[in-house]
Amino acid sequence: MIYIELFVSFLLIGFTSFGGMSMIPLINAEMLSHGWMTATEVSDIVAIAEMTPGPIAVNAATFVGNRLAGFTGAIVATMGCILPSCLIVSLLAYLYRKYRQMDMLQNVLTCLRPAVVALIASAGLEILRQVIWPGGVISLSEVDVIGLVMAVAAFIVLRWRKWNPILVMLLCGAARLGIGLIIG
Repeated sequence: MIYIELFVSFLLIGFTSFGGMSMIPLINAEMLSHGWMTATEVSDIVAIAEMTPGPIAVNAATFVGNRLAGFTGAIVATMGCILPSCLIVSLLAYLYRKYRQMDMLQNVLTCLRPAVVALIASAGLEILRQVIWPGGVISLSEVDVIGLVMAVAAFIVLRWRKWNPILVMLLCGAARLGIGLIIG
């Protein structure tokens, strides 16, 4: 019985939310309404789920399922959480393959490209702002020179030298750690 309840609860969470932090109130409400956890326990699970790599709802489903019904519960809760996304993406893929030659669909996709580029550029510029001005104040006197130099160097080796991005991230992290230890 607990497996069905876990599956249905996380299926509803997966169908009725749009990912990220928007799922936290739903997870909280489901756990409290079933009496599976206290509010403190839910906040602990959410904190762990945020720190663990991967989507927060999937991580939370796995942790909650494991806590309530062991390994099988973790699998059942996780499957309930990801099933809606799998179904929606499969449906969209089917519709795209079926109608990809349609002029109207191609026109819609063509119109969406600039918006997608703008969203990616906006996120990239915000990350760059945080690297160059970590204090949040944008002024020349507040520039983090080390962060700026590392960002430019990373851009150069990624763009023109075609280095592996994971290697560049590791080298930047190690360099920043080393500089921090040296400077104090």
